[in-house]
Amino acid sequence: MKVTTIIATKGGIGKTTTGANLGAISADAGLRTLLIDADPQPSVSSFFQLEYEAPCGFYELIAQNETNPERIISRTVIPNLSVITNNDPHSQLVNMMLQAPDGRIRLKNLISSFSDFDLVIIDTQGTRTVIQEMAVLASELAISPIQPHMLAAREFHRGTGQLFSDLEGFKALGLTIPPCKIVINMLDQTADARMIADLIRTNFNQGLFEVVETAIPQAVSFRGAATQGIPTHRLEYRAPSDRKSPAALDILRSLAIELFPEWRERYEALTADVVEDIVRGANS
Repeated sequence: MKVTTIIATKGGIGKTTTGANLGAISADAGLRTLLIDADPQPSVSSFFQLEYEAPCGFYELIAQNETNPERIISRTVIPNLSVITNNDPHSQLVNMMLQAPDGRIRLKNLISSFSDFDLVIIDTQGTRTVIQEMAVLASELAISPIQPHMLAAREFHRGTGQLFSDLEGFKALGLTIPPCKIVINMLDQTADARMIADLIRTNFNQGLFEVVETAIPQAVSFRGAATQGIPTHRLEYRAPSDRKSPAALDILRSLAIELFPEWRERYEALTADVVEDIVRGANS
């Protein structure tokens, strides 16, 4: 089981969309995948249609140590893709975990209950909270989308960079701080965006941080898939004939291989023909 957190200290940068799409393409590649919605604005909870909605969710997991799958794990209509929905809209867990002696490590102590899954992806709130810190400490890998804008780069340095620095103290408790892979998101074709993307690659590749090569473009298919509640790689598994840029499937497959190289063969096997068959089966 590999536990991954999608993290950002700024909202609106595509964090949830990135996590949901990585979860969906991993599920279609045959990996048993669990999305955990740790964001009180529960976007990933409703990103995909549910086949089974569990009576409990993230609140009971953290507040009551509830790990019974039938009580807290909902199943989406996408085979292999499940979700623990967020049912803490008023952020009660934040105050609760601030006062709990094990607040920042509670999820780490609970996560082994989901060892039936190959991949666990935790979506967090776009602002720094104890819940976000708890998710990072429970993970083996953090993924942080960043837009190619100077203000976004500065916010990453002040916010996400500082968060990881502050967590260094937990090494004294025997905890490992996960590496953070930075994904350039919503990259347009302007010279300014490409220049800032190059600056991000140059300046943020150090220590725990690594900028991956694959960038997510600012493309209609990514917005359209989110609107329709379907995986982007299923919406565009072949690029239109009049376009030179890769299809969404090629981009997400490349990104997934960079982030999770241990499953390269599974992702490479997810060709356009395979996805086309999946889409036809889902629509039949």
